Amino acid sequence: MKEDLLKSLKSLTDDLDGSVQKVQTEAGLSELKATYLGKKGRLTEVLKGLGKLSSEDRPAVGAKANEIKNIIEGRLRSALESLQRQSIAKELAQDTFDISLPGRTEVVGNVHPISQIFAEARHIFEGLGFATCSGPEIEDDYHNFEALNIPADHPARDLQDTFYLKDGRWLLRTHTSTVQIHIMENQGAPVRMIAPGAVYRCDSDVTHTPMFHQIEGLWVDDRTTFGDLKGVLTLFIQQMFGDGTKVRFRPSFFPFTEPSAELDMSCHICAWKNPSCPVCKGTGWLEILGCGMVDPAVFQCVGYDPEKITGFAFGMGLERMAMIKFGINDLRLFFENDLRFLQQF
Repeated sequence: MKEDLLKSLKSLTDDLDGSVQKVQTEAGLSELKATYLGKKGRLTEVLKGLGKLSSEDRPAVGAKANEIKNIIEGRLRSALESLQRQSIAKELAQDTFDISLPGRTEVVGNVHPISQIFAEARHIFEGLGFATCSGPEIEDDYHNFEALNIPADHPARDLQDTFYLKDGRWLLRTHTSTVQIHIMENQGAPVRMIAPGAVYRCDSDVTHTPMFHQIEGLWVDDRTTFGDLKGVLTLFIQQMFGDGTKVRFRPSFFPFTEPSAELDMSCHICAWKNPSCPVCKGTGWLEILGCGMVDPAVFQCVGYDPEKITGFAFGMGLERMAMIKFGINDLRLFFENDLRFLQQF
C-alpha cells in the first residue's frame, strides 16, 4: 500500500510537466493548479489513502506528499512567470519607443497674480472682521444703478456702460456694490463685509478690459465715522504694499457716497525721487481706490434709517493693485494665458 501511494505521488510531477507545456494562458495555469492541488484535485485524492496506512508508514508518505506539493507549486509559479515575461516582451515589440528621446518635464502650475492679490487682500480684511460675501454677476437695473443712487439720467451711467441682455432688464454688473445692496436688504446693521468678484464694462485698452475684478467693502453701524474709514484703508494699504507706504485722501465724487474721496498711495517705484517716473508721472502718488461715507439715499433704498445708521464703503480693482505691486504695465497681460508671463509669479 505504501509503495502504491508513493508511486502515485511521483506520477503527479511526471504528468504535470506535460500538462504545463500545453498551457499558453494564465487562466489555463489557474485551472491546472485546481486540477492538481484543489480540494477535489489529484493530490487530495491520493492523500485519501493515508488512512489505510500503518502508523509507521504514514509519516514517510505524508512527508513525500508535502514535497510533491511544493514541487507542483514551484513549477506552476515558474510557468506563470514565464508567461508574464513573454507577454511583456510581446507588448514591447508591438509598442516600441525611442529611449534616446529627451524626457518630458512635468509643468507645475502657478497661482495667478490676480488670485495672489485677492488672497492677500481677503486675509487682511478678514483679520479686521470683514466677512467675504458674493452675489450674482447678472443683475437688474435697480440693484446695479437705482439702489446706488444712480438714476436713469445720471451721467455716471456713461462711465459704467456695460453689457445688457436682450430684454434690456438684465445686465452684467458694473461693480460688486450690488452685493452690498443685497446684503443690506436681507439683514440689519451692523454690516461689515467685502464683496470680491468679476465686473464688466465696455472698455478695452492697456489699462482697461471688458471684464476685470473688484473688491468692494462696506462697514455699517450706528457710530461709523470717516476716521474709521481712514484707519481701515490706511492699515490695508500698508499691509499690502509695506509699512512705509504713505496715503492721502483727495475729495472726489461718487453717487453712492457723500463725502467721497480718492485714496492715493506713495509711489513704490521712485518714492518722489524721480520726476520722470513712468509709473507716477513724477507726482510721487498713485491712485489706488475710491471710498466715502454711504449716501443717506442708499440707506433709504434698503430700509435703513439714515438718522440712526452711518457707514462707509470703498472699492478697488484687483488688477490695478497687481499692476502696482508686481510692476506690470499692461492690464491685458493678465488675460492672455501666456505661461512665460504667469510663471514669473
